[in-house]
Amino acid sequence: MARPDRLFRLLQAMRMMPAPITAARLAEETGVSLRSLYRDIDSLRAAGARIEGERGYGYRLIEDYSLPPQTFDRTEIEAIVLGLAQVRSMGDPALSQAAASVLAKVAATLPNDREQHLLHAISQVYRPDAAPAPAFTTEIREACWREEALAIRYADKGGAQTERTIWPLAIVYTEAALTTLAWCCLREDFRMFRLERILALHPTATSFRPRRAALLREYLCRLGAG
Repeated sequence: MARPDRLFRLLQAMRMMPAPITAARLAEETGVSLRSLYRDIDSLRAAGARIEGERGYGYRLIEDYSLPPQTFDRTEIEAIVLGLAQVRSMGDPALSQAAASVLAKVAATLPNDREQHLLHAISQVYRPDAAPAPAFTTEIREACWREEALAIRYADKGGAQTERTIWPLAIVYTEAALTTLAWCCLREDFRMFRLERILALHPTATSFRPRRAALLREYLCRLGAG
């Protein structure tokens, strides 16, 4: 791993893990030896990061040089906490981890009093029955980013199966289901596919770039006109 990437990973670990964090735990998290870990902490301190602690006692990130100070009022902090909590309750492991990472980055840039508002926010989300994300969620998300066509086998409400090639445009989260908005090459039109009905999925290595943004705009215009 390149040294800048390793230092960034160390900073991120210190943002997210409860302090004080032992050197051994940080070394395990970043995949380096203790000797390298101590050198990396010295490098971060030299670059401006305020890190309290020393060998044998554990470390705490007090001020993160890599992120500018943020100013949010109490209501904005509540909105951030509530939105990220909603994401973490969706059952998608990748998004859940990303939400935790975002929250840690925001907390690292707040003044102490605002950080306390964030850590002890009034707004909370509790969904003990949250279902796990359907299969292929990650693959569809990555295909949207790459603007790559996908070949899928899809079952409709009655169980009838069809083979489709789609251009995935977005993943849509609703209370009822998780769906992907796509351009269906079979129907030559927009379609919504429920993710739990996708029985098989294969990348095609066929790009539809740069059509995604334009197709999304067209779909939103249709919604607005309807």
